[in-house]
Amino acid sequence: MQIRDSIIVVTGGASGIGRALCQRFHQEGAAGIVVADLDGRKATDLAATLCPNSIGIACDVSDGEAIIRLVRLTEERYGRIDLFCSNAGIGSADPDPSDATSADATSWDRCWRVNVMAHVHAARAALPGMQARGSGWFLHTVSAAGLLVQIGSASYTATKHAALGFAQSLAITHRDRGIGVSVLCPQAVATAMLPAGDAPLLDNVLTPEDVADCTVQGLSEGRFMILPHPQVTTYVQQRAADTDRWVGGMVKLRRRLLTKAT
Repeated sequence: MQIRDSIIVVTGGASGIGRALCQRFHQEGAAGIVVADLDGRKATDLAATLCPNSIGIACDVSDGEAIIRLVRLTEERYGRIDLFCSNAGIGSADPDPSDATSADATSWDRCWRVNVMAHVHAARAALPGMQARGSGWFLHTVSAAGLLVQIGSASYTATKHAALGFAQSLAITHRDRGIGVSVLCPQAVATAMLPAGDAPLLDNVLTPEDVADCTVQGLSEGRFMILPHPQVTTYVQQRAADTDRWVGGMVKLRRRLLTKAT
């Protein structure tokens, strides 16, 4: 996937990783960038600093109809979507850190709609145009939690695993029609989703710009799995080699994190 001269949509594009992606895509020579965000003003302000053909749009990705409108507007304006970055996501901590079932149904439902179904709605809306041209790419921001676990957030962990599963199905089913898929799975990144007090407790916190650099490289190489934190590969291998030992290690890590936090 080459960024130069591409038409790109980025959800959750006005801040954090999404903002860094938009800025990096601009530097790489994208022909047009659609910055979609729940905060429409911030999206418009960012778009004004990018290539002249860029626009900002207010979009709540938890609403499937809003994503359909986003895709339709982009295709009407630009004629195509080359890369759809389904980047928006939300975290939700377990209200009681000693109880993995403590989040209520409303919290679980919103995590599901934003972290999973937003990817499904985007693919459903953008696939027809991409397949008609025989080309197109999806980038799903998933998180290393989709490969491992987010201690203290059962809903985030579960929905990120589901998002990874959908991306794999999308990649396998549609590659022969010219459609590419990549998943971006960073670990700790210095964004609003990372509580300020957590940074000293975590392993190698990257900036959004670091993540954007890795993403552009991964897309240029056509990789499905983009891992900005190299150590995640080791953790996944350890989990696969001896899952029982890995779970035991995560239990010990949780104890240490709780101790340091208090």
